[in-house]
Amino acid sequence: MKQMATYDLMEATRNTMEWYGASARALASYPVWGMVPHPMFKIMSAWGRVTERSFARMVIKPDWGIRTVVAEDGRDHLVETVTEIERPFGDLARFKVHGRPEKPRRILLIAPMSGHYATLLRSTVASLLPDSELWITDWHNARDIPVSAGKFDIEDYTEYLVDFMKHLGPETHVIAVCQPVPLALAATALLAEEAPDAQPLTLTLIGGPVDPDAAPTEVTDFGRRVTMGQLEHLAIQRVGFKYAGVGRLVYPGLLQLGSFLSMNLERHAQAFSDKIAAGARGEDSERDKHNRFYDEYLAVMDMTAEFYLSTVERIFKDREIARNAFMVAGRQVNIGAITDVAVKIVEGAKDDISAPGQCLAALDLLTGLDDSKKAQHLEPGAGHYGIFAGTSWRNNIRPLVFDFMDEHSRHGPSGPKMRLAASNG
Repeated sequence: MKQMATYDLMEATRNTMEWYGASARALASYPVWGMVPHPMFKIMSAWGRVTERSFARMVIKPDWGIRTVVAEDGRDHLVETVTEIERPFGDLARFKVHGRPEKPRRILLIAPMSGHYATLLRSTVASLLPDSELWITDWHNARDIPVSAGKFDIEDYTEYLVDFMKHLGPETHVIAVCQPVPLALAATALLAEEAPDAQPLTLTLIGGPVDPDAAPTEVTDFGRRVTMGQLEHLAIQRVGFKYAGVGRLVYPGLLQLGSFLSMNLERHAQAFSDKIAAGARGEDSERDKHNRFYDEYLAVMDMTAEFYLSTVERIFKDREIARNAFMVAGRQVNIGAITDVAVKIVEGAKDDISAPGQCLAALDLLTGLDDSKKAQHLEPGAGHYGIFAGTSWRNNIRPLVFDFMDEHSRHGPSGPKMRLAASNG
């Protein structure tokens, strides 16, 4: 009950801060204060608006907000998000573009389960959708999943990926971003041995910890310093009475958010200070840069305890993927079994979460893959988020990824085109 009480205490604190913000906003916004021309009331109202919005966002799943896509005919076509496979811990969702001829590029975008919703990849989705048919892994918030649904660890995550890839078939291109990179590699290796006809055409791995020791960062150093017992004691709590997952052991999203903010505390504090000052001057807006970023950044989700702990222990501490010693449901995963799937590595030169070299280690594990099917790209000046969102992604990385897909596809970007050179090896 102690862990459950702690979880509910965090939720009560969040709810109280949201109430404080709403109260301050309402109180300082009364017209009567116009008779007292003091800037305190404008600052108080702006603080209340920012505080109420910020703490309210922490428990709300963001909307995709992708309504239309412009096609070759120059018209806007409606986009519908359709769930094709529904599972307790995550769905396979498709962004279906109505009225547009189907694109030959079929892409599965594997979103991370690392504290934020899949909507963190909204800009990535928006950049891929005009030129492809797109699916994404939409992971669920563990607080909303009843204990009766069972466990969910990195082996279960990998099996979900295997099932999603089988569903989409062999004409698929897979892109994995950050945390799922090593597990996407393992899932592809399982397919290579058990269902080779279901393997994707290409696998693009973006900034993930295949070998955390290849280039140590603050994240990997933390994983080394803390024992599993300490981590379980400090990070794991039981979901409180407010949610359907009551009693489930989780790494709470609010606790994760505290870690995210502490990594760049001064920068975040300045951003909120500037936002409040702008609000007091009447210079802010509903969809300004601050709100667009923090509406997503502050929306966090709980991870199951077994997923978080198994990730730290098996990916970071024991380096099971890096040593090619990963097991799934008693089956040995042999990454060297991948012989037909072209693999591209994308890293950012200034990535301080998954430093250059950690993801690149995947190419050394692909002992059965011909060098002609291996590619790598190091984006100069790009940090972790820049390699899948923002200018670096849109202008540099995305075109390279599309070129890689088309080079190793049985169909060109505009229609069927057999690649005889590829088939001749």
